[in-house]
Amino acid sequence: MAAPADPVYLMTGSDRPKVDRALARLRAHFDPGAIERFTAAGSEGASGEDVVAACNAGSLLGDSRLVLVSDVDGRPDDRGRVTGGWKKADVDTVVEYLAAPAPGAVLCLVAHALKRDSTLGKACAKAGSVLAWEVARGKLDQWVGEQFAARGVKVERDACHELVQLVGDDQLALALEVDKLATWAAGEPLGSEEVRELAVASANRPPWDLTDAWGDHDVATALEVVEEKLDRNAMPRRAQVAMLAGSLAAHLTRLRQLAALAREGVRPKDAAGRLKLHPFQAEKLGRQAEGFSAEELDDATVRLAELDHALKGGSRLAPDLELQLAVADLARERR
Repeated sequence: MAAPADPVYLMTGSDRPKVDRALARLRAHFDPGAIERFTAAGSEGASGEDVVAACNAGSLLGDSRLVLVSDVDGRPDDRGRVTGGWKKADVDTVVEYLAAPAPGAVLCLVAHALKRDSTLGKACAKAGSVLAWEVARGKLDQWVGEQFAARGVKVERDACHELVQLVGDDQLALALEVDKLATWAAGEPLGSEEVRELAVASANRPPWDLTDAWGDHDVATALEVVEEKLDRNAMPRRAQVAMLAGSLAAHLTRLRQLAALAREGVRPKDAAGRLKLHPFQAEKLGRQAEGFSAEELDDATVRLAELDHALKGGSRLAPDLELQLAVADLARERR
């Protein structure tokens, strides 16, 4: 199988499924034994000198070889921030190599958010190819819809947004969920209810179902939702509780903002731009805010502040019990 013509490829961008598919196509040009893999991230990550040495080394299976380096600009943390990766000295070493690359060696650098006009980006563009795939945060719903369409599945627009809220902005995780849902649907249309039932939540999503039960003063359902959310997540229990408590607090802040704007006569769809919310999210929040009085929202703010204090060492009770007590208090009918 003929090897690619370019001596270097830089693949970057937030659309990880496309990056992965491009990598698979590139690897298919090489015998598996002629592929050497490195990562640039972490304390034991490969340096620029390590990678250049691998490129200059011959292959036991012939002249054609692939040196694949991931995370050249670092690795995303839990908040999506890319940290670590190569330092200036590493980049300078690779840039110097690209001025006269080794015959038969193909260097593939994989990044998360490396810019075309960076030093390494310019060197790769001059010596080979820069392939960038980006998905803007505001267009993730559209992207999910396109993924479903490519698999022959019709999906409601709200269902696409629901999936993004559940999974987050990791395109690879979203693509895996789309594959699973598309297989289950077997060509039938998909709606929000199916997404909520089948998708695995991995994002700090707005707790719509929990606040729906809260607004309905349905303590039993609210507690069931809390337990379900905690059981569906593989994180340590204490971390799950803290994440859900933070999600509730952030959600309450949005409810208060929508309620305040509603008192000024601002409709949810007009409030979306002012609060930097998706229109679907603003409409949903607006409907929920209508179910709470100003006094209830004030009381909820105080109760969640008490929960925050308890979770940070102010209570000897188990964190999940503190969360359950707070949710029960929030959902209990006012007298």
